[in-house]
Amino acid sequence: MHNEFKERRERVLAAIRPGVLVVSSAPLAIRNNDVEHEYRQDSDFFYLTGFDEPESVLVLNSSSDQPFTLFVRARDPEREVWDGARAGVEGALTDFGADAAFPIADLSLKLPDVIQNSERLFYRLGKNRAFDDALLAALDRVRSRARMGVTCPTSIVDSATVVHESRLKKSELELRAMQRAIDITRDAHVAAMAEASPGMFEYEVEAILRGIFRRFGSERPAYSPIVGSGPNATVLHYHRNDRRMQAGDLLLIDAGCEFDYYAADVTRTFPVSGTFTPEQRLIYQLVLDAQLASIEVTRAGRTFDEVHAASVEVITRGLVELGIIEGPVDTAVADLRYKPYFMHKTSHYLGMDVHDVGAYFVAGKPRPLEAGMVITVEPGIYIAHSAQVDEKFRGIGVRIEDDVLVTNAAAIVLSEAIPKRVDEVERVCSRAA
Repeated sequence: MHNEFKERRERVLAAIRPGVLVVSSAPLAIRNNDVEHEYRQDSDFFYLTGFDEPESVLVLNSSSDQPFTLFVRARDPEREVWDGARAGVEGALTDFGADAAFPIADLSLKLPDVIQNSERLFYRLGKNRAFDDALLAALDRVRSRARMGVTCPTSIVDSATVVHESRLKKSELELRAMQRAIDITRDAHVAAMAEASPGMFEYEVEAILRGIFRRFGSERPAYSPIVGSGPNATVLHYHRNDRRMQAGDLLLIDAGCEFDYYAADVTRTFPVSGTFTPEQRLIYQLVLDAQLASIEVTRAGRTFDEVHAASVEVITRGLVELGIIEGPVDTAVADLRYKPYFMHKTSHYLGMDVHDVGAYFVAGKPRPLEAGMVITVEPGIYIAHSAQVDEKFRGIGVRIEDDVLVTNAAAIVLSEAIPKRVDEVERVCSRAA
């Protein structure tokens, strides 16, 4: 793994030459009095270092014979009794491969030395406002050394232009971590299908998901699980998860875990009673057909817009045939008549972040997909109880989402093992019926 981090730094160093890149760790966040939220390292910082302690700063300098510098918390036996062991300066050198390391307390003194005599500074201004001040103060100190022949960076470039491009296409190691996250997520979704039943609360199903995530080594959910039953399935980012499920409900679960800092993002919708009603089956099959059409389009050279258009065409045609919207299909697509029922895009990047980094447009045009990218494919139909449609369709919400590896040929569905065809879903759900 250390070689992987080194290779990433070398790619970034080559991309910033001549220049220096600075990334600060994620800040600690207070949850309530004297208690912190669970800590998760900044994705860019972890991507380049593998270091997951707070109060740390990374500097990569393409012109230095010691290009990799870390500022970290010093060892502190008294604090380590309370919070656990720290790597310290020595650990940053020996365990994480830093060429130079300093205590974070020395940042204001040492950071000017590390960034001076560089033409360009790569840094994400505005992301961490507290650290912005520390970095700008360091730049001011460098400028004050001009009479000594020291030069200061003359431009500040968003570090995302190089780090996020490096993160966009996944290595074999990254894909293995993602597949492990997806495999754990598979077990959680299958257990939820098998155990959910009328009379349970949504949060009981959420507990099943979270329990399996942790039991099999996931550090945390990749995002707050959405467990929406009945009318809640029509709310895209529903999070209360507190309704008692009823016979005849659909249950929409959008949940994925994180493993080694890589996310899974999967949605499945299934009948709580074990069997779809005729209307639920019609809507479900329509969403599934749309998803399969979009997956067919997903390959190198195509765009997110083309992937989305495939779902839009299938869903619009189906909604017209069901009498939910007026046709003809071409006019319904052009007039966005599907929008009240399919209001979101079909795909996004997936990786260390569930909505992962990467440009969607290049030079003002949709960016073609490339082999090695991982994206989601997740069409849905959401018909609220207030919708002006045939009553038999009201309250039906369905989303089906898979994680897909882009290749030069047919896409590889990394989450294919999670049941989604009608007969498969009903077979798994019948264990609880």
